[in-house]
Amino acid sequence: MHTSFRRIITGMMLFIITIIVATAGYVASGWSFIDSIYQVVITVFGVGFGEVQPINTPTLRVFTMLVIVGGTSSVVYAVGGLVQMITEGELNKALGVRRMIKTIATLENHVVICGFGRMGQILARELANFMQPFVIIDNSSDRITEAQELGYLVITGNATDEEVLQLAGIERAQFLATALPDDAANVFITLTGRGLNPNLVILARGEFPTTERKLRLAGANHVVLPATIGAMRMAHMITHPATLDFLDRNNGGSSLNEMLAHINLQLEELLIPKGSPMIGHFVKDIEASGKGSFMVVALKRAEGQLVTSPGTGVAIHEGDIVIVMGRRGDIPKIENFYTLKQGMRYRGAKH
Repeated sequence: MHTSFRRIITGMMLFIITIIVATAGYVASGWSFIDSIYQVVITVFGVGFGEVQPINTPTLRVFTMLVIVGGTSSVVYAVGGLVQMITEGELNKALGVRRMIKTIATLENHVVICGFGRMGQILARELANFMQPFVIIDNSSDRITEAQELGYLVITGNATDEEVLQLAGIERAQFLATALPDDAANVFITLTGRGLNPNLVILARGEFPTTERKLRLAGANHVVLPATIGAMRMAHMITHPATLDFLDRNNGGSSLNEMLAHINLQLEELLIPKGSPMIGHFVKDIEASGKGSFMVVALKRAEGQLVTSPGTGVAIHEGDIVIVMGRRGDIPKIENFYTLKQGMRYRGAKH
């Protein structure tokens, strides 16, 4: 790109020098300035008008031929640089898109984000912070350019198009997040995504509460209603101001774990794999293994059911995810306890 730009600048400079030298040559031959510049223009651009004064000496004829060669060559050189710049730009763009498509083709268990508006941008930023691979689909060239500048993988197109979703690797994806402000589009994307990947976990945005049922019927696992969430938060600001002041003391920029860290606590997930010795045991057995260093706050069954505040007599099954909260620094050591060291896989960020 820099080479082609230099060619354009060099060609224009040569063209200007040719015009100046040619005009000066005709003036030196006794022509007026206006006749000289006119002669240079019609000679360089070859418009075919006759000479304003007769060119009847060998010197003037040779000089005029040099003007033609010099002027034409400089223009061709500059135009060639311009064509090269356009070609390189389009080629680099095409190669960039091709590389991106190849990269997307290698992704598995990634997230497909439909829409890079305000909600999509926040979602992408959070996923990037957690090193979770994702692909963005949007049909706005400005938003696509913005996403590319941030280094995100993007697909330009309409997310309601089945081929566009397939290009984003929907069949290999683990999550689909449709964050468009159009409820009808979100329902259609949910239906299409569910048809292409029955195992997909779909998170859909809904503008109106009445849309939630339609999204769930279309196959959405979770529905987010921004207006409802915003209204509930405002209500909590009125009814529980002290609690929200505590949670928001970092200007809302902290994750739950970051906020818990201020009181030396941490929240993590433990996945119970096949063959774990904890299968068939109870919540109290897990808590006992920690010797009081943590507590079980929730349990997500393998089939997706979430059990909040499970009693100590709740049994553990294969594939369950146990959500525990404990002292910061103790949680990663849970696997070392004798009842967990052989079969429980730790699933969470190391701190």
